[in-house]
Amino acid sequence: MDTSQYLEIFIDESKEHLQAMNEHLLQLEKDPENLSIVNEVFRSAHTLKGMSATMGYEDLANLTHKLENVLDAIRNQQISVTLDIMDTVFSSVDDLEAMVEDISAGGEGKRNVEAIVQKLLVIEQGEAAAALDVLDKPAGETILHYDEFERTVIDQSKEQGFSCVEINVSLRADCVLKAARVFMVFEVLEKCGEVIKTVPSSEQLEEEKFDETFTVTLITKETAADLQEKVKKVSEVEQVNVTEVGSLDEPEQHQPATEAVVQAAEVSVPAAIEQPKQPEAKKEEDKPKNAVSNKTIRVNIERLDILMNLFEELVIDRGRLESISSELNHTELNETVERMSRISGDLQNIILNMRMVPVETVFNRFPKLVRQLSRDLNKQIHLDIIGAETELDRTVIDEIGDPLVHLIRNAGDHGIEMPEDRLAKGKPAEGTIKLKAYHSGNHVFIEIEDDGAGINKDRVLKKALDKGIVTQEQSLGMTDRQIFELIMASGFSTAEVISDLSGRGVGLDVVKTTIESLGGSITIDSVEGSGSIFSIQLPLTLSIISVMLVEVEKEKYAVPLSSIIETAIVKKEEVLNAHNQQVIDFRGKVVPLLFLKDIFSVPHQEEDDRFYSIVIVRKGDKMAGLVVDSFIGQQEVVLKSLGNYLSSVFAISGATILGDGQVALIVDCNALIK
Repeated sequence: MDTSQYLEIFIDESKEHLQAMNEHLLQLEKDPENLSIVNEVFRSAHTLKGMSATMGYEDLANLTHKLENVLDAIRNQQISVTLDIMDTVFSSVDDLEAMVEDISAGGEGKRNVEAIVQKLLVIEQGEAAAALDVLDKPAGETILHYDEFERTVIDQSKEQGFSCVEINVSLRADCVLKAARVFMVFEVLEKCGEVIKTVPSSEQLEEEKFDETFTVTLITKETAADLQEKVKKVSEVEQVNVTEVGSLDEPEQHQPATEAVVQAAEVSVPAAIEQPKQPEAKKEEDKPKNAVSNKTIRVNIERLDILMNLFEELVIDRGRLESISSELNHTELNETVERMSRISGDLQNIILNMRMVPVETVFNRFPKLVRQLSRDLNKQIHLDIIGAETELDRTVIDEIGDPLVHLIRNAGDHGIEMPEDRLAKGKPAEGTIKLKAYHSGNHVFIEIEDDGAGINKDRVLKKALDKGIVTQEQSLGMTDRQIFELIMASGFSTAEVISDLSGRGVGLDVVKTTIESLGGSITIDSVEGSGSIFSIQLPLTLSIISVMLVEVEKEKYAVPLSSIIETAIVKKEEVLNAHNQQVIDFRGKVVPLLFLKDIFSVPHQEEDDRFYSIVIVRKGDKMAGLVVDSFIGQQEVVLKSLGNYLSSVFAISGATILGDGQVALIVDCNALIK
């Protein structure tokens, strides 16, 4: 069966199931007695196992099967949920995620999971959580776990008069060539019978990926004493324990092989691939969580990118048609162009909506991150997510994940205090990090707020002065927010000891650069002792933007509407001078004027006009007035890159082709105000 055509569907659905498992496991940790949550995790694992087996990813299927057995034991109340068990289950889900990522990158999903498999087997067999190293069990006990095939081999061998033994071999701690000693032990044992299992695996033994101890399962007719004596003759073998494997006829907690095969056949093909209907044969637990639906389809993002590029060309041609139509002033042509403009506007909204993805796709990885952060730092941290349904363009979503990870680690590591320190300050022992997303105009705001120690303003300023980031003169007029934002300067850090998790300032310059490269901005507010808020402003989409077209001499410029507060006509006599800067009084605020013809070196002649045409723009709480010659009007334009050669042009973020074929440069208001 050629499964390559299903690969993308398999990867997408696997990620969905793994995410669902993570979310439900976090719920289970808070409510360990709730078996309905265990059933949800089991269903996801069961579906993932079947899909993996059908696609031929045996390592993925086998690890999921071992995890499924543990979940089955939990839901049948044979073992209780503990913190150590949850750590092991989370680790196995991490391994599954890494295997799926490997498949997504073109690999085979291979991964060394022997250690986690052994831990899962010990949990499944009901051992104490403290005894998760299976090789530390005393002699005389069965050490290893056997799958259905191995059990069948052992039982059939016993029927034919053979015995099955586990030989636990310990090498000396100072043994130099461990792999060579293992080879010599195997050489001895293979003359005595047939080796059917080793722990660690033979590959790990060959690569010396073990401490000093390993275990071999042997089908033999030799006595335990003879085997012990023969193996001990190998030099540098310190200890040999031989244990006979008892009867393996006791009922298994997991499914017999035949049943497992039937179930895999029923649910193993990804849910989006239509299967023959067999409702009477399918069990409730076998149904994929996301049922088959003919109302949704999966579309590769590259196809949407191509569609968007084609539509961008259409927008340019639409502008050209509108320009020609107004010049000719032909009634029927005008009506047709107007209708086409309306339809293409609707089409644009549909295409943009198709590319919109809830920020939940990024946010849903953070509860697990905060759980691990709490464990690593010995802190009590609660993550509160608000507005996860807020939508952003897929391009922005792909880029925003890493900056948010760093900001959350930063808040947990350096914002939230230790429980005893919080209690001493009269705070609850558990700190809270709030992750909030919401729309405002053509922007999405994401806020990371913590109720921790806040930022020490004086310490930040002293550090910035020491490092030469600001001068003493510059520091005198700085607001609190400007001082806080110094922690995002390159190379700045207030951390006394650099943590491997984060340092307030370590890498924050990269966070800022990434966000600004997306046309966004980041601001910081903090109250020492109460906490901090990092607020990120991002554009909804990056490709088609609404602008105000303006003219400076014979050149046209486009100012993004998202940056504009309003336009104004100001008399020259109303312009004031302050600190060698021309300013105006705008609704009680002093706003500096920026003359675009000077900034962009536009050749111009002196005019006698008594008025200035001004576009009032803002970045955060700062404002400026852009002085232009005239306003042309609002228009939707396609943002095109200037390319690598012109990437460093000051205050220009791109260009666009207008309806008359002219090129207009798009003004970067953030850079101008900065």
